[in-house]
Amino acid sequence: MAVQFKDYYETLGVKRDASPDDIRKAFRKLAREYHPDVAKDKTTAETKFKEINEAYEVLGDPEKRRKYDELGANWNQPGGGYQPPPGWQGGRTTGGGGMPGDVEFEFGGTGFSDFFEAFFGGSGRSGGFSGAGGAGGIDLEEILGQQRGGRAPRPRRGRDVESSLLVTLEEVLHGSTRVVTLGRPGSAETERLTVKIPPGIAENEKIRLRGKGEPGGHGGEAGDLYMIVRLAQHPDFDVHGSDLLADVALTPSQAVLGSDASVKSLHGTLKIKIPPGSQPGQKMRLRGKGLPRRKGEPGDLIVTIDVQIPKTLTDEQRRLWQELAAAGA
Repeated sequence: MAVQFKDYYETLGVKRDASPDDIRKAFRKLAREYHPDVAKDKTTAETKFKEINEAYEVLGDPEKRRKYDELGANWNQPGGGYQPPPGWQGGRTTGGGGMPGDVEFEFGGTGFSDFFEAFFGGSGRSGGFSGAGGAGGIDLEEILGQQRGGRAPRPRRGRDVESSLLVTLEEVLHGSTRVVTLGRPGSAETERLTVKIPPGIAENEKIRLRGKGEPGGHGGEAGDLYMIVRLAQHPDFDVHGSDLLADVALTPSQAVLGSDASVKSLHGTLKIKIPPGSQPGQKMRLRGKGLPRRKGEPGDLIVTIDVQIPKTLTDEQRRLWQELAAAGA
């Protein structure tokens, strides 16, 4: 297998020894810049946003980052493409675990690169020792049939195949229809598949496309294709189940005296009332403003109060703060 290496550190603009907090800040800065909802060039922004998400999907996860760093030291192999270190098992395999006879499927439109699919997502592989006689596999039934005097082998179902699918929070909210391309081993043709994403779909949930996996052997039915949902990271929200977590920045006076504040949500900008005496880290729950659930009530938007202390003061502001301090405030 030869795929083009992706430098995720370069994509996020961080050093290889960057802290998790630095990686998170870099992602959020770029995601706000390239989020398709705010960018002027929608096409370019969508591509860039997917690249940023893929990089953060790996570098933002300690275990994936460790594996990526292990791979990265060996990427520059002679002859062009990327080859994994010996014995390193990356992406998900549905049957053979990387054994001889495995076959590769190529996907487009999933939101992830071939590099991610090969090492960190559904690998698009189906195992070779299935007895199915499917693309490139070793047909054990046929061998056994010959040994039994030519008895016809039994039909065998083809193996299932998996691939990752990057889904935005907006797609979780409203649902969507996506077109994914599928290239089968040994075929020059590319098949276009329509993938329906229902509202309320969750991380790691699988969308099943019947009969789109490995072909069956000896008249057996084909396996299925499973698209594994990966939720795209959002610059303004963290996801906790069906709840969305966000911060609202307040000045000290807003927190002390109370005020009206604006909060971003997937439903648009919302106005909330900040009660007097609000404390840093205090949480406010906006019911029903999170993500939908396939069954039951939608999740909530949970807003955490973040009191912003000014780093610089004018002479007048300093005088007023000194008066407050003198008054014991």
